[in-house]
Amino acid sequence: MKLSISRRSILSSALAAPMLLNAASASAQTTLTPAKTASARSFQIGKFIVTTLLDGTITRDDTKNVFGQGVSDEEFARVSKENFISPDKGQFYFTPTLVYTGSELVLFDTGLGGGGIQKALADVGVTPEQIDIVVITHMHGDHIGGLKTSGATTFPNARYVTAAAEYDFWTGLGDNERAAPVRNNVVPLAEKTSFIKDGESVVSGITAVSAAGHTPGHTLFMLESEGQQLLLTADLANHYVLSFLNPEWPIIFDNDKDAAATSRRKILDMLATDRVPMIGYHMPFPGMGFVETRDSGFRFVPVGYQFAI
Repeated sequence: MKLSISRRSILSSALAAPMLLNAASASAQTTLTPAKTASARSFQIGKFIVTTLLDGTITRDDTKNVFGQGVSDEEFARVSKENFISPDKGQFYFTPTLVYTGSELVLFDTGLGGGGIQKALADVGVTPEQIDIVVITHMHGDHIGGLKTSGATTFPNARYVTAAAEYDFWTGLGDNERAAPVRNNVVPLAEKTSFIKDGESVVSGITAVSAAGHTPGHTLFMLESEGQQLLLTADLANHYVLSFLNPEWPIIFDNDKDAAATSRRKILDMLATDRVPMIGYHMPFPGMGFVETRDSGFRFVPVGYQFAI
């Protein structure tokens, strides 16, 4: 085989060499700052504009303790490996949802309280003062933490909606330390709060769906507009793999673990059967997806471009 190298190629190589050296030098000097997750993502459901807002995310190294109590180490490790996740470490997301109905801005849950919700709202051009309604799915601290900012009401012009059963449970605990966030953040807003039951509407097209277990008044919300549906599932399933594949595995945060498992299987089965999309508060951001059956459990299927605006 005869190799022919032209004078032009030699000259080109000679000219390119300094550029390659400079590029290599520049590459060696570059420090890359890893990109972080975007803080907002919008979807279209009928006439509703639905925006998930990332309030924050944390890493925890006690995944089995949270999602696999009573499960053997071997079983937990096997399921984790089969689904490409670590059995030792998990990423937790905290994702309120903003729904613009065309006339109202309705915010579902408020995050941890570290300012993340304000930042995410600002990224879509909304101020806390513009929120018309704040809906609280349940009263764990990572859902009600953002109701106050430096002691002041974060959403001063909003009215508030939550389940009567949820409010009664937490306020009934009296001075119990578990109820401190409710006493501090929720009770002061009682005069502006409406109490809702299963099947009742927040506004037209937004309906309460009781899913007790995680807490006594844990409530999901079905959005319906122009023939399309979307279920806001709050903390029905807290892990995008483990809570779906094995709905009966106990979750440490569930108040009544048996009732929570019953609600989880019932709702996930409905979502899979009816092919209704969902948004989960703790799903990997942006938190929206479908549910399909898999073996004796289910699988969370993240959305792609289906509801892009």
